[in-house]
Amino acid sequence: MLQSWNDLTFLHWPFDPEVVASVLPKGLRPDIYEGQAWVGLVPFMMNNIRMPWTPPIPLLSSFPETNIRTYVRGPNGVDGVFFFSLDITRLITTIVARTTYRLPYVWSEMTITRHPNSIAYRSRRRWPMTNLIGDRVNQAVSAVNVTIGDEMEREDITPFDHYLTARWGLWTELHRGLSYAPVDHPRWPLYRATADICQNNLFEAAGLPQPDGLPVVHYSPGVTVRIGSPKVTT
Repeated sequence: MLQSWNDLTFLHWPFDPEVVASVLPKGLRPDIYEGQAWVGLVPFMMNNIRMPWTPPIPLLSSFPETNIRTYVRGPNGVDGVFFFSLDITRLITTIVARTTYRLPYVWSEMTITRHPNSIAYRSRRRWPMTNLIGDRVNQAVSAVNVTIGDEMEREDITPFDHYLTARWGLWTELHRGLSYAPVDHPRWPLYRATADICQNNLFEAAGLPQPDGLPVVHYSPGVTVRIGSPKVTT
């Protein structure tokens, strides 16, 4: 699939690796950075979703998304993203993604409001109202205001910045076992940013404790992405 990810903010918090491991599928383990697992709240605008040989479908190919994600290594040692949830505004896309890539898409009301030096993200879940282990979660919401700073020069981007933002594959769990899909895109243009978290219980909805302290924040205007077909590895 081809798509663009625009007006994206990474908000990351450190977690005890054992806590994250307890909610991962068997065979996946946290990809740890200096003793910590990291879990991200990542809101953005998804644009121009299409297969390589087809044009985007109007009304279905562009919408806001908010995901809760962490970074893992599979049984073969390959690192990638694991999604606890992906909130979007398109019900049909939610159903298709849940039945093909087996990703935990959920149907939500969402808005993204862009200003010259700031951006506001709002999300309220509509369906399904359960977490990964089937417990009902009412009023799963997020409300984040981001102030965008200066662009980071390439030489200023640290290995930690790269760890939090640059991943070239995603792991999920199919009926037959774990699967991996490659992800290809240019290097993220990153901006320094700060965030005001007005509301957020998406971590609780994912079966995780609420994070403590301020997040590590990066903003990006976006990249164009190619996602390969998932292949079962176990």
